[in-house]
Amino acid sequence: MGRALEELVRDRARGHCEYCRFPAEHAEAPFQVDHIVALKHGGETTAENLALACCYCNSYKGPNIAGIDPVSGRLVRLFHPRQDHWADHFGWDGPMLVRRSPVGRATVHVLLMNHPLVVATRHWLTAAGLFPPDL
Repeated sequence: MGRALEELVRDRARGHCEYCRFPAEHAEAPFQVDHIVALKHGGETTAENLALACCYCNSYKGPNIAGIDPVSGRLVRLFHPRQDHWADHFGWDGPMLVRRSPVGRATVHVLLMNHPLVVATRHWLTAAGLFPPDL
């Protein structure tokens, strides 16, 4: 991946994980450029298939493109930052990420987006007025 493409991805995300919206400036580890559809599934290294992801979301997502909706038990696709509107699938209840759709539920489940340590960090950032972001 060229530097210009990586910069485009980082600028487009405005300093936040495109999955959980965590701010890069408060992350313990550098953010990564994620292939939304992994190369092994035929995804390409193009702007339309790349998203900025925190190390937690990216490591749990891995090459996954689908997951089980914990409510219906059905296999559904994961959130796609280039094709989906974030607010259609997620919202906030304090530091907890609210799942508004089967896609949101499967994504939160697969990416462990409400892991207690992540929620605790969001809680501290919320108390300091630094979270959630207004994107």
